Amino acid sequence: MSLLEKIFQYFSGKPEEKIYKKYNPIVQTINAFEPNIQALTDQELKEKTNLFKEKLAQGHSLESLLPEAFAVVREASKRLLGMRHFDVQLIGGMVLHEGQIAQMRTGEGKTLVATLPAYLNALEGKGVYVVTVNDYLAKRDSEWMGQIFRFLGLTVGLIQNNMPSTERIKAYQADITYGTNNEFGFDYLRDNLAWQYSDCCQVRRHFAIIDEVDSILIDEARTPLIISGSVKESTSQYANIAKIVKKLKKDQDFTIDEKHKNIVLTDAGISEVEKLLDIQDIYSIKNMDMAHMVIQCLKASFLYKKDVEYVVKDGEVLIVDEFTGRILQGRRYSDGLHQAIEAIEGLKIQNENQTLASVTLQNYFRMFPKLAGMTGTADTEAVEFSTIYGLAIALIPTHRPMVRKDFPDVVYKTKEEKYKAVVNEVEQSYKTGQPILVGTVSIETSEYLAAKLKKKNIPCHVLNAKYHAKEAEIISRAGQKGSVTIATNMAGRGTDIVLGEGVNDLGGLYVLGTERHESRRIDNQLRGRSGRQGDPGKSKFFVSLEDELLRLFGSERIAKIMTTLGLPDDTPIEHALISNSIQKAQTKVERYYFSIRKQVLQYDDVLNKQRETIYRMRHQILSKEQMDDLIKELLEDHIRYLSKMAVFEGQKILNIEDIQSRLSDIFPVPELKEGLVKISQKSEFQSQLQPILLNAYLSKKKMYPDGLFEEAVTRRVLLSTLDRHWMEHLHTMDLLRDGIGLRAWGQKDPLLEYKKEAFYLFSELLYFISEEAFKYIFRAVITITQEVESKG
Repeated sequence: MSLLEKIFQYFSGKPEEKIYKKYNPIVQTINAFEPNIQALTDQELKEKTNLFKEKLAQGHSLESLLPEAFAVVREASKRLLGMRHFDVQLIGGMVLHEGQIAQMRTGEGKTLVATLPAYLNALEGKGVYVVTVNDYLAKRDSEWMGQIFRFLGLTVGLIQNNMPSTERIKAYQADITYGTNNEFGFDYLRDNLAWQYSDCCQVRRHFAIIDEVDSILIDEARTPLIISGSVKESTSQYANIAKIVKKLKKDQDFTIDEKHKNIVLTDAGISEVEKLLDIQDIYSIKNMDMAHMVIQCLKASFLYKKDVEYVVKDGEVLIVDEFTGRILQGRRYSDGLHQAIEAIEGLKIQNENQTLASVTLQNYFRMFPKLAGMTGTADTEAVEFSTIYGLAIALIPTHRPMVRKDFPDVVYKTKEEKYKAVVNEVEQSYKTGQPILVGTVSIETSEYLAAKLKKKNIPCHVLNAKYHAKEAEIISRAGQKGSVTIATNMAGRGTDIVLGEGVNDLGGLYVLGTERHESRRIDNQLRGRSGRQGDPGKSKFFVSLEDELLRLFGSERIAKIMTTLGLPDDTPIEHALISNSIQKAQTKVERYYFSIRKQVLQYDDVLNKQRETIYRMRHQILSKEQMDDLIKELLEDHIRYLSKMAVFEGQKILNIEDIQSRLSDIFPVPELKEGLVKISQKSEFQSQLQPILLNAYLSKKKMYPDGLFEEAVTRRVLLSTLDRHWMEHLHTMDLLRDGIGLRAWGQKDPLLEYKKEAFYLFSELLYFISEEAFKYIFRAVITITQEVESKG
C-alpha cells in the first residue's frame, strides 16, 4: 500500500468499517423480522415465496422485499442445514444483490451468502445462474444449498459436462441454475449452432452470481471459449518439422523472449531451416504455413513445459490451467500449437481445427443485465473489474478477527538451496504435528518435493491436475494433525480446510509457498487457506533468485543486496524490503497481463458486435413462425447494397445491363427488368424493386401448403448459408488479427486498421449471405410425394 493510500485510509476509515456502517441499518431490519419468522410453521414459511411473488406482481420492488426475504432464507437455512447467516453474511448478500463484488476472506461462508440474493432475484422468474469454477463445486452447491430453495418452493437446476441435452434444457428452465463458467459459455455458443429453437437451452440470461469471480473474469479472460470442427488438412508436416527444430541452436538460430512467450528466427536460423526443409524462401506466400509450423514447434520445445503448462495422459496432451493447476477438459491450444506439442512429444498428431463459434468470457458475462461476484481476493484487480465489467468491490468485514501471522519472504540464491530449506521446514512442522500446506506453481515442483519428502519418510498428499478426482477429499484432510499436503496453486479452491482436534494449540495451519506467482492475488489465495473464521495460522513464502518471476522481472536489485552482504548460497535473506521488491515485480507483471487482456477485449469487441448481429439474425430465423418480416428486411439490405453499384447520368442508369445481369442471377423474377427501367435516382431502388421481390417470394410460398415452404426451404437455406459464411468469416478474421500488427511498421494503429477491415469484411459477409440464400430460395421447388394405398 502506498503512503498516499495509507493517509487516505487513516482519515476515511477502513473500507470494511465503511461497508458495515452503510448496511448495518438494513441488517437490523432483517434481524427484527427474525422472532416472527421463527414462529412460523414449515408450511407457513414455504408460503412466503408465493406472497413475495404476489407483491412483485402488484408493483413492489425487490429492495422492498429484501429484509423479509433474507430473514426467510436465513430461517430455512437454520432449519435445514443448521447454519444461520451471520450479520456480515447478510451484508455480503446485499452487496451481491446490488451487482457488486463481495470480497470475503476464506472460510467466511461465501456459498451460504449466495443463497440470499439468488432466492430474492429468482422471485422475478427471470432465472438466476450461480457460476462456479468446476463441476464438483457446482454439484455440491446445487445439492447442499439447493435444499433451501426447494424447501421454499423454487426449482434448482444443475449443468454438468457431457450431460444429455434434454436434462440440460430442463436445468436452464429452473429458477436457479448451478454450473461452471465454461459450461454456461459453451451452451451460449451451442445454442447459436442449433437448428431448432427447441434445442436452445439458454433462452434467458438475467442475473449471474460468480463464485471465485477473479479466477473466472480475470485469470481465464485471456483464453476465449472456442467450439471448433476438424479441418481435413494434413498434419504430417509437424512430425518432420519437430525433428528439424531439435537441430537448431538457441541464440545462434533463434532468440527467445520469455516475458512475451515469443520466438524469432535469426538470419542464420532462416538459412538453416531452408536448407533442412529444402525450400528457397520460407517466408514466401507459398511457404508461409511452413514458417508458422517451425515457430510453433520451437515454442512447443522451448516455451511450453511438460507438467507445467500441460500434461500427457493416455496419449493426449491436456492443458493445465496455470492459475488453478486443474486440467482444462476439452480445450486445445489453437493456431497449430497443440499439434506442435503433440509432435514434440512423439504422440499421434490430431487434425487442426477450424473455429465454428467463439466468445471471450469477458463478453459473455457482459451480456447479463445484472452481474455479481464473490471472492477472497479481488482488490488488487479493482481497476480491471471497474474498467471492463463496471463492477465495484466491497470488502466485507470478517465474522471474527483475523489472527493469522504472515511472515516476510525468505530469499535464497538458488532453487536447490530453497528446496532444501522447504523440505527442512516441512520436516520441522511434521515433527511438531502442525499441519502444513505447501503451495507450488507447477505439477513438476509438487512431485519433486513429494519425492524429497518420501526419502525422509514423511507421508504427504499431493494435489495437482493428475489427482483432480481426489481434490475435495485431499483438501478436506489438510487441517488434520500431522498432515502434509502439497498443492499446485489454488487446487482445492472452494473447499474449506477445517482444523482437526488439537491443531489450534499447535498454531493452526501453516501455509508455505514455494514460489511467488506472477499475480499477488494467487499468492493471497494460497495464504487465505489458513486463518479461516478466526483460526490461528501462519504463512511464509520461500523464493529464490532463479524463480521465474524474479529471474525475468526483478532479481537484479535483490541479487545486489545479497552480493554486497557477501552471503553464502545457503544463507537466506528475510526482510520486508525484499518482500516489497517482489511485490513491485508482481505489480509490473499484473499491469502487463492487464494490458494483454484489455487488448484481447478491444479486438474481440469488434468481433462481438458482428457476433451479436449474426446471432440475433439466427435467433430470428429459429424463433419466428412467419419469416415474411425477416425476408423483407434482408431484401431491403440487399437492394440497398446493389443500389451502390448504380452509375447515374441525369435520370438514366448508365450500367443498367450490369445491374440487370446481377439481379437476374440472384432473382429469377421477370418483372424486375420493368421495375429497374422506372428507376430515375438511387432513392427509388427500394420503392421500385422491393415490392416486386417480396410479392414473388409470397407467391412462391402460396404454391405449397401453409408453412411448408418456410420450414422446408426458407429456414433451412438461411441457417445453412449463414452458418457456413460465418465460419469462413471467423477464419478470415483470425488471419486478419494475426497479421494486422504488421501495419504498425507503416506508422498505422493496428486496432484502428483492424476495425476498418472488419467493417468492410462484415458488410461483404451480410451481402454474400443474402445473395446465396436468395439464389436458392427463389429457385427452390418442393416435390410432394403421396403414398398410394394399395388395394386388393
